[in-house]
Amino acid sequence: MSERVSRRLSVEYGRSHGLVVAEWRVLVHLLRCGAVSVRDIHNCVNLEKPRVSRAVSRLEMEGLVQKSQGEGDGRLVAISLTDAGRRALADIIPAATRIEEHLTAAVSAEDLDAFFRVMEHMHSVLDEDPEAKTRPTMDFDRGSEVMP
Repeated sequence: MSERVSRRLSVEYGRSHGLVVAEWRVLVHLLRCGAVSVRDIHNCVNLEKPRVSRAVSRLEMEGLVQKSQGEGDGRLVAISLTDAGRRALADIIPAATRIEEHLTAAVSAEDLDAFFRVMEHMHSVLDEDPEAKTRPTMDFDRGSEVMP
């Protein structure tokens, strides 16, 4: 389901801004979390580091993100949104929100609550599995904006 929704959204942001799934995920993560490293993005958006690096490079070429020296450790590079990146997201997010609303309107509030409870339970099971990838934690307080 996650992949199908991502592909559906990619029609919108591909058409309007020429973005691919990896680039969209990077932009949204930066919107939520502020300036972060490629490693932070990789850990949270379910993409391999090379795909994140390529997405960041392309987004930087398009002027949607910028790189700067990381705080505290000059060896790290922090990636952040530019004003153009924020404007692109402001253009795209309403369409993404409409798609989300269309999907969630297709089920009752009770079914949606049950769905989220089941998903959280499955996450909890994976949290206890030492062989499973650690669930990312997102610091929503770091970014000044949060997606709806």
